Amino acid sequence: MRILVSFIFIAFISFHAYAQKKDFKVIAYYAGSAEKLAEYDISKVTHIIHCFSHLKGNRLDPGSPAGIATLEKMVSFKKVYPDLKVLLSLGGWTGCFTCSEVFSDAANRRAFALSVKAALEKYGADGIDLDWEYPAVEGPPGHPYKPEDKANFTALVKRLRKTLGKKYIISFAAGGFDKYFEDAVEWKKVSAQVDFINLMSYDLVNGYSKVTGHHTPLYSTSENPFSVNYGVNEMISRGVPAGKIIIGLAFYGRIWENVPDINNGLYQSGKFKAAQSIVKIDELKKENEYSFYWDDTAKAPFVYNKKLGLFYTYDDKRSVGLKTRYALNKKLGGLMFWQLGEDYPKDGLLEEIDRVVKEGR
Repeated sequence: MRILVSFIFIAFISFHAYAQKKDFKVIAYYAGSAEKLAEYDISKVTHIIHCFSHLKGNRLDPGSPAGIATLEKMVSFKKVYPDLKVLLSLGGWTGCFTCSEVFSDAANRRAFALSVKAALEKYGADGIDLDWEYPAVEGPPGHPYKPEDKANFTALVKRLRKTLGKKYIISFAAGGFDKYFEDAVEWKKVSAQVDFINLMSYDLVNGYSKVTGHHTPLYSTSENPFSVNYGVNEMISRGVPAGKIIIGLAFYGRIWENVPDINNGLYQSGKFKAAQSIVKIDELKKENEYSFYWDDTAKAPFVYNKKLGLFYTYDDKRSVGLKTRYALNKKLGGLMFWQLGEDYPKDGLLEEIDRVVKEGR
C-alpha cells in the first residue's frame, strides 16, 4: 500500500510539473508589417500581440489598413497553428493619451468593452492586452493621469470580463518600478479578473536616466535596484499568483553617449542616445573598438566603446536563456518580449527561448 501511495504521489507531482511546463506561455509583441512577420517561425510562440490599437472616442480602433493587414496575417497563422492565440493591444508608450479621461466614466467603459468584443469577433482574434502607460502614475510627458485611475482600471477590467466572458483572454502590461507597484493597480482585484500580466521588466534604466546601467537585468545590484526578480517578488507579495506573471525580455538595447572610461562604462554618467535592435548590436562584434562584457551579479551583458564613449545595455542569448530557465523554475506563467520584429528571423533570441523551454520540458 505504501508503495502504491508513493507511486500515485510521484505520478501526481510529475503530471503537475508537466502541465505547468506545457502551459508555459511564450508571448511575442509585434509592431511591424505583415510581410516582415512572414519571415519568423510562429510555431515557437504561443501568443502574438498586435501593436497597437488606440482609442477613437470611447471605442477600440485597430488602426490603419497596414496595421489591420498585419492583424489579419497573425490570425491567418491560426489555420496552421490552431493553438496560437492572437491579441490586440491597446495603447503603447504614447498611445493612451485619453485613457485616463475615457475610462473614468462607466458608460465609456461599457462602450469600449462592447467595441473590443466586436473587434475580436470581426477579426477572429482571441483577446485584449491593455498597455495603458500608466494608470494613476506619470507616464509619457504630458499624458494625463490621476489617482482615481487606479480604481477605474479595476472597473475597466471587470467590465471587459463581464462583456467578454471566459471565452476571450484579458491581459495587461505592467510597469516594473516601485511607484507603479504601489499606486497604479489594485493587484488582488485585477489579477482575479485577468488571464495573465505582462511585466515590463525592461527599460528599467531608460531615456530619462542620466547614469548607465542594465535596462533589463535578471537580478538587482546595489546600483541597479530594479530587475526581473525584483518585479516578480513585488507582484507575488501583492497577491498576484505566480502562474499569472509573465516576465518581459528585450529584443533591443539602449545606448548612452559621453560615458567616461570607468568600470567599462557601467554605472557611469552619460546621455541617452537611442534604442537599437539586437541584430544591430551583434554587428558591433565585427568592430574592434567595441568590447563585450558580462555582469555575473545582474546576469546581464553590456558593451562599451571607450574611444567613442558609448555604452550599450541589452539582452543576448545567454541572458534570455537564463530568464527562460528562471521563469520555468519559478513556475511563472511564461515570458514575453518586445518585440519580434527586432530579432533575427532564424537563429535568434526566440530560437534560444524555444530551445530552453523544450529542454525544460
